[in-house]
Amino acid sequence: QVQVEESGGRLVQAGDSLTLSCVNARRTASNNGVGWFRQAPGKERDFVASISWNGGTTIYDESVKGRFTISRDRVSSTVYLKMNDLKPDDTAVYYCAVSRLAAATRDKSVYRYWGQGTQVTVSS
Repeated sequence: QVQVEESGGRLVQAGDSLTLSCVNARRTASNNGVGWFRQAPGKERDFVASISWNGGTTIYDESVKGRFTISRDRVSSTVYLKMNDLKPDDTAVYYCAVSRLAAATRDKSVYRYWGQGTQVTVSS
């Protein structure tokens, strides 16, 4: 069973930066793509960013491109989401998920294992 745990979410002001972490403590996802998704109240869970198993490929939703950066440290089995210039519209619960594929993908259906989420709130 692959388990991941997110951390780093908190209340920030518009324009601030924040880094989220997704730890795979049992190191069972080292050959899998990992993605970040977010869900605002009353909305669907949407794709944010994804990274391939070796970190060689990353993809982003247009709404965060240029502001967010996804990266992974295979030694610590951690995937990061660095978020710059945060906006109130970025307010959501952010989820980390492990794909059944090695490649990066925005297709939510291939993500098999999900964390519990971490809340990010951006005040204006």
